[in-house]
Amino acid sequence: MRLKSLILAIAAGVAPASDLWGQLGLALSPMRLELRFPKGGQHTGVLTLTNDSSARIRIRAEVLDFFIDAAATPQFGREFKQEQEYSCKQWLTLNPMELELGAGVQRGIRYTLRVPAEASESSYHCAAGFSTLPSPAQKQGVGIATAVRIISAFYAIAGKPEVQGELRDMKIEYVPDAKTPVWRAVVSVENLGLMYFRPIGELALLSAEGKVLESMEFQPLPVLPKRKQRFLFVLKGPIHAGTEYKLRARIDIGGPELQEGTVSAKAELPTP
Repeated sequence: MRLKSLILAIAAGVAPASDLWGQLGLALSPMRLELRFPKGGQHTGVLTLTNDSSARIRIRAEVLDFFIDAAATPQFGREFKQEQEYSCKQWLTLNPMELELGAGVQRGIRYTLRVPAEASESSYHCAAGFSTLPSPAQKQGVGIATAVRIISAFYAIAGKPEVQGELRDMKIEYVPDAKTPVWRAVVSVENLGLMYFRPIGELALLSAEGKVLESMEFQPLPVLPKRKQRFLFVLKGPIHAGTEYKLRARIDIGGPELQEGTVSAKAELPTP
């Protein structure tokens, strides 16, 4: 039986890891690198791929762009034009680009990241992706064809860009779903500078009178340069439509001061 290929992408610090890696047998380390460079600097290191499955697998490497979308989901691709100004994709090389791994075998992938002397003082981002390829038998339509992509995210920091960010708007949204409709809080954090950061902190849902109803920690997503990033928090509830609540956020973005804000937020159903 032949099934449609399934492609998965996970990057530590970009998206939560999944138990599927243990089932599908491909592991990568490290899954996130932050490298600092003077102008014109370069760095060479090794990524380690491990085949934890019981079969030999073929793997192809590729250099990728990435960004975090409005649903707080990492998106990886060979080219995203909107990322061009802050992409390090053209500076990253991998060797080898294609390999085979026997069952239980570990292999080092050499990477080199070269930052041009003319690069502006900023943080840049890109990724190394490793995808499994179908076996000869799967190519002929025998067996289940399952493709897996695993990601290592790179953050290249040229010079000493400062962290500059602000806590922006907060609101409560209703998310219709045929199975389980949910209410969620949405917090927007804007990166005003050229250095990426990961907010650390807490969001609290309060009653109109100020009583804390529930609290949640921020997911450690990166806020890339010159972006406004939405952080989503599923509310446990119960949330009552038409009721006025308060949202209070306290975050540390790595700057000299903590960011804090409280807003009134009404739980409103979307207009039909």
